[in-house]
Amino acid sequence: MEITTNRKAYFDYFIEDKFEAGMVLEGAEVKSLRNKEFNLQDSFISIINEEVFLKNAYIKPYEKATSYAPNPRRNIKLLLNKNEILKLIRATKEKGFTIVPLKAYFLGKHAKLEIGLARGKKLHDKRESIKKKDIERDLKQEVKVRY
Repeated sequence: MEITTNRKAYFDYFIEDKFEAGMVLEGAEVKSLRNKEFNLQDSFISIINEEVFLKNAYIKPYEKATSYAPNPRRNIKLLLNKNEILKLIRATKEKGFTIVPLKAYFLGKHAKLEIGLARGKKLHDKRESIKKKDIERDLKQEVKVRY
């Protein structure tokens, strides 16, 4: 079940490689995720001491939670394989890549985050993406009109 998608990441970056990471959540945050009260806008991935964190993501506090409510914009630790972490570290240091969150979803009962190794687009690349979207939208509209 998909929770949310970071559509701006696909517009601003070329996604070279994708990884699936587990999220370490506290308290009633899982309930908020099930209610789709999670926002990846303006969030980013940071690596500190060979640990991967999702920063600046917003998880709305669950209203029916009793006592403890964690900070809605706290750093969320991501669970990745050691080899994957080392690959991300090498890529971000050497090749000019960045790591962006792409989408959050549930796989069974576990909350997962798809992260991407991405290279930034230039302005002319973004214009090209907009042109492609416009052409696809126009083609879909023509097909609707014909049938």
